[in-house]
Amino acid sequence: MRVMGIDPGIAIAGFGFIDKSGHKLVPVQYGSIETEAGTPQEKRLLQIYESAGTLMDRYKPDAVAVEKLFFNRNVTTAFAVGQARGVIILAAAERGVPVAEYTPLQVKQAVVGYGKAEKRQVQEMVRMFLMLAAVPKPDDVADALAVAICHAHTAVMAHKINEVLRR
Repeated sequence: MRVMGIDPGIAIAGFGFIDKSGHKLVPVQYGSIETEAGTPQEKRLLQIYESAGTLMDRYKPDAVAVEKLFFNRNVTTAFAVGQARGVIILAAAERGVPVAEYTPLQVKQAVVGYGKAEKRQVQEMVRMFLMLAAVPKPDDVADALAVAICHAHTAVMAHKINEVLRR
């Protein structure tokens, strides 16, 4: 199974592709989609949409896992991040790739085993799970890989539960 994890953002959207084979997680590609400040919002969203689509076309994920929007005090930032999430989800939907959404708490629980883990703990576990020499930078990239790992761990259990429920 190949999973694309996304940490959405308007300035920086982190992405990470991982393959899950049995219990093994293998990094395929990771990085960020960055847009320039001062560029009109619609052009930034178009850039994110096109870049996400190009990545999906190139790496052919079986699923896209996106971090759910955590509403903070800055409403303007929250709306912009929500719009970035929307265009990424649209790119996946156009390609027929299923989308799963996870809260930051769910990601931390799946990666660290503790829903209130600190950011550096999550990043270090990402590095360890994927046997990377260093924590990926910027932080958005490590966060995207954490979302992908969360889905890789969660999807197996959800599939098993669905099989039991269908009986």
